Amino acid sequence: MKDTHIPHIPVAIVGGGQAGLSVAYTLGRKGIASIIFERHEKFHSWRVNRWDSFCLVTPNWQCRLPDFHYDREYGGTDPDGYMLKDEITDYLDAFAEKTAPDLREHVEVTRVAPRREGGFTVETSIGTWTADQVVIATGGYDTPIEPAYAKNLDPGIFQMHSVDYRNVAPFPDGGVLIVGTGQSGVQLMEDFTRAGRDVHLAVGPAPRSPRKYRGRDATDWLYDAGHYAITIAEHPDPVKALTQTNHYMSGRDGGKEIDLRRFHLDQGVQLYGSLADMDGTTVRFLPDLRKNLDDADRSYIGIRTQIDAYIEREGIAVQVEPPYEPCWEPETEITEIDLAERGITSILWAIGFRPDYSWIEADVFDERGKPVHDRGVTAHLGLHFLGLGWLNTWGSGRFLGIEEDSRHLADQIAAQLDAPVAAPLAR
Repeated sequence: MKDTHIPHIPVAIVGGGQAGLSVAYTLGRKGIASIIFERHEKFHSWRVNRWDSFCLVTPNWQCRLPDFHYDREYGGTDPDGYMLKDEITDYLDAFAEKTAPDLREHVEVTRVAPRREGGFTVETSIGTWTADQVVIATGGYDTPIEPAYAKNLDPGIFQMHSVDYRNVAPFPDGGVLIVGTGQSGVQLMEDFTRAGRDVHLAVGPAPRSPRKYRGRDATDWLYDAGHYAITIAEHPDPVKALTQTNHYMSGRDGGKEIDLRRFHLDQGVQLYGSLADMDGTTVRFLPDLRKNLDDADRSYIGIRTQIDAYIEREGIAVQVEPPYEPCWEPETEITEIDLAERGITSILWAIGFRPDYSWIEADVFDERGKPVHDRGVTAHLGLHFLGLGWLNTWGSGRFLGIEEDSRHLADQIAAQLDAPVAAPLAR
C-alpha cells in the first residue's frame, strides 16, 4: 500500500546527464512517467567539469541520443569533426528542450531504500518520494582519486585534480608534473606544452589508438567492422574490457594521435614511469616507463592490424601505410626525482574517479562496490543502472550506445511494471 502522504512516481531517475534524460525520454514514449533528480544542473559534468579547450575524442557522428542524432535530427554540419565543450552542451541542451523531461535541478538524492511492500523510498534535499522503479544514471565520476601519499607532499607544491582544471593560469611559474596518461592526462599535457610550460609526465599503463589510418578515422573503420557492436557477454576478455583505461588520442585540431615518445622529442616533455610514492619534494616512480610505452604501442599496432584485416576481408581498395616504428626509446629508467631541484612547482592529478553508491541501500554491489547487473538490470526488482562503461557494449558509457541502452532499459522497466514477479536476475 502506498503512503498517501508521500508523493509517488512510477520511475525515479537519479542523474541529469545524457543517460538520465535519454531514459526519461524512452520511458515517456511508452507512456511511463518519471522524474529526474539532479544535484547540480543538467549536464553539469559537461558544462562545468571540463577544461576550456576540451573537445570530444570520438567524431560527432557518434553523438546519438535517442531520436536525436547529431547529423540527423540535430542537423549538425560536421559529422567527422569533434565538438568543443560549448558545442557539446548546445547539443545536449537542444535535446533537453526537445524532450522536456520532468527535471528537478539542484536536488540531491540522499537515500534510495527498498520498501517492504515493494518499490523504493527516495529521499532528497527537498523531500521524499516513493517510486516503483529507480534508475541510477549518475555515472562513475563521483569522487576524484588522489593517492594517500599526496598528503605527504611538501605544502609548497601546488596540487590540483583534473576535475578542477580549466586552464594553466592558476598554476605557479615552474614545471608541472602531470600524473596519469588516460585521455584526460595526455590532453592536459598538450595544454601545458602549448602554453610553453616545462612538462613532466608520469606515464601509466593506458593504451593508445591511431586517429587517422588508411584514409579514415580509426573509429570509423572499427564501427564498420562491427567492433563496437561486441557486447560484454561476447567479449573475449571481459575483465580487461571493464578495467582497462580508455585509449588515448585527441580530437583537437581536427583530430590527432598522441605519441608520448614524439612529445618527448619535439616538445621536451620529460617522461617517467608510474608514480609510486612521494614525500616532501621527493617523488618516486616505478621502473616501468619502457614497458608502458611499449604496451601502449602494442595496443596502437593491434588496432591498425584489426583495421588491416577488415580492409583485406572486404576487399577495400585504400592506401597502404608503412609499419609503425618508435621514434625514441628511454635509455634509463628514472625512479626518483627531487621536485625542487627540477624546478617543478605543481602536480596535476589525472588518475580518474571512483563511484560513490553509499546512499543506495540495496544488495546489488560486488566486493569493490560496483553494481552487479545484466545490461543495467539488477537482481533487486526495480533497481537499474544506466550510463556505465560496458553496460552492454563499448559505446554504453558514451554517446554512441546510449540510445540502444536506454531503449532496452525502458523495455525492461515496462515489463517489470506490468509483471514485477518476472524480473530478470543479474548474471
